[in-house]
Amino acid sequence: MFHSRSHDGVLLVGNVDDFGDYRTMTFHFTGAFLAAALTALSIVPKTAEAAETTYPLTLKNCGRDVTFPHAPQRTVSLGQSTTEILYLLGLADKVVGTAVWIGPVIKGYEEANAKVERLADNDPSFESVVAKKPDLVTAQFQWHVGPEGIVAKPEQFEELGIPVYTSPADCTGKDNSGGGDGVRHSVFTMDQIYQEIAELAQIFNVQDRGEKLIADLKAREGAARQKIASVNGKLSAVFWFSSAELDIDPYVAGKNGAPGYIMSALGIKNVIDSDEEWPTVGWETIAKSNPTIIVGGKMDRRRFPADDIAVKLKFLKDDPVTSLMPAVKDNHIVVMDAQAMNPTIRTIDGIEVLADQIVQLGLVK
Repeated sequence: MFHSRSHDGVLLVGNVDDFGDYRTMTFHFTGAFLAAALTALSIVPKTAEAAETTYPLTLKNCGRDVTFPHAPQRTVSLGQSTTEILYLLGLADKVVGTAVWIGPVIKGYEEANAKVERLADNDPSFESVVAKKPDLVTAQFQWHVGPEGIVAKPEQFEELGIPVYTSPADCTGKDNSGGGDGVRHSVFTMDQIYQEIAELAQIFNVQDRGEKLIADLKAREGAARQKIASVNGKLSAVFWFSSAELDIDPYVAGKNGAPGYIMSALGIKNVIDSDEEWPTVGWETIAKSNPTIIVGGKMDRRRFPADDIAVKLKFLKDDPVTSLMPAVKDNHIVVMDAQAMNPTIRTIDGIEVLADQIVQLGLVK
């Protein structure tokens, strides 16, 4: 398995020139008046700009102090979400290698992504990362680079002078010391993704781009919430990511991960009342909870047969338990990019997709 709450817009200060209307006019001033006018012009507030990064920059990241001596020029990004954040910040030319993909790159960045070497679809080796001579390694999951990282521990890169930045969403309120998916003790919010965007923008000295991206994402979430505001508390759902085998309990979303945030943002009840991020729960138990909607994860990954959305849909129609569920009979099944089900920048896409599908299914009263 791979694995938001402020919704106010970012205040953007416009470029205001209080004297612009007078530039095409001719006036005759005394010297004293002209001097006073020029003085006034010199103190007119200019467009607000994000502060420049001062290097070396030290940030607290996942409990570690990480120092960046300069704006990185050669980044290896392990994790699709962090890679896509870098692309959205206009930093594709600073990325020399990627890994850990579960679906196509975000629309509009296909050409840029094709120019970056993919070290592995899943888990790269430590040696393949180091061979790219990076001056920064970013990790979406501590599962890959963390206390028990299967690629490496952060210290292994730091011994080579390579700083490691980890997505806050994978360590804030989450314990990864046991390896694997880890255990999330507090609820994920999009604020963790906004923190990642802001910090990456600071590391690369492109803060203005980070502020704009965050403002855009908040505006999109606000619009999706408003679209189905009337259903607040009236619907329920279960999110099915995958299953190791079809004849065993599926991996479904608990209340602390990204799907929990998506449902909470839209006022939808999660029928899985678990603190685990992706607990396994039997279909008989899920059927008894009678969710209004079943959300199935779509991905290119093929680690398990149920990674394939077509396999998921066939199972729901054919299984003797799931086929009797009202959500299946009424075709209240929503297909969602699995990346939106992880704590990623795509979680906003998930909110939009679910809101749109609820409208299309006629569930807005």
